[in-house]
Amino acid sequence: MTALETVQAYYQHFNNQDWAGMLALLHPEIRHEVNQGEAQIGIETFSAFLGHMDQCYDEKLSEFTYFTEPNGKKIAVEFTVTGVYKKSDEGLPAAHGQTYVLPVGAFLEVEAGKITRVTNYYNLPLWIKLVS
Repeated sequence: MTALETVQAYYQHFNNQDWAGMLALLHPEIRHEVNQGEAQIGIETFSAFLGHMDQCYDEKLSEFTYFTEPNGKKIAVEFTVTGVYKKSDEGLPAAHGQTYVLPVGAFLEVEAGKITRVTNYYNLPLWIKLVS
């Protein structure tokens, strides 16, 4: 499987809420750079993040555009997230089933068939406005 195919499978697993499938594509020392936060290292930390996100949000991703660099190890992805804010997240507005549509950019690195880095960027002030 190419790096691009690995990243595409990762997002397919996300849309299917197949967390085990997502985790299987990650390197044990995955570097997860969350939007507006510090980098988190390790598959256990990433798994806990997924669990938290699953409790608070119900999201589907669409309108993917993938970009690769010549060596094929780094993939940039632009997509749209359509979601429901189902449980209040600490430090954010109260949740009561608000819906949102938001553009997202992500940057991933793949080595030996495993994703070693996931970095996500989105406009947090816009998201807060959409759910407030």
